[in-house]
Amino acid sequence: MQLTLRALSFAFLAAAVHGRTVSHLRASQEPDTACGKGFDELVQGSKDYFATASITLFTHPNRNNDNATFAPELKCWFANMCTSKCGGLASQAAARKKALTAKCQDSSVDWLQIWDSFSPDEVVYFKGAYPAVALDAEEEGADVSYKQAMWTAKETDKKEVLCLTLFTIDDDCVKWPYIRLMK
Repeated sequence: MQLTLRALSFAFLAAAVHGRTVSHLRASQEPDTACGKGFDELVQGSKDYFATASITLFTHPNRNNDNATFAPELKCWFANMCTSKCGGLASQAAARKKALTAKCQDSSVDWLQIWDSFSPDEVVYFKGAYPAVALDAEEEGADVSYKQAMWTAKETDKKEVLCLTLFTIDDDCVKWPYIRLMK
């Protein structure tokens, strides 16, 4: 207990010496907007959409429980998309929804076939908005990413993350309380 109080006193003193208080230091940090406004701030219809999408898109026998394993990361990406209104991207459902449904529900289809369904603007959006960025291993001392769990979810379930992205865009960035498949 005394050690903790000493550590806090030292931190406060160090901050005060530099002309800043602890609350000033905390206030000067940028808020983490990687998850948009956050999943909990979404309207119930959007949360319902995510629930149906996370069940419908995880069909591979070896990954069908990953929707629960990576739920926080998937919710983060989904909330990011909803907050940004999918980067203003237009739905391409009329042109690709039937093929996308078949590919996303076929466990023999790999992520590259889904990636090929992305338009050039969607590629730019995904690469710029998905909250996982490789950090410089020389500088960080290890090969890591900002939001390492987000990176792991994307690499482990890349096909499903890409399918979630395209379905969310094609459903007009969630205008319905459920994912809309086309058979």
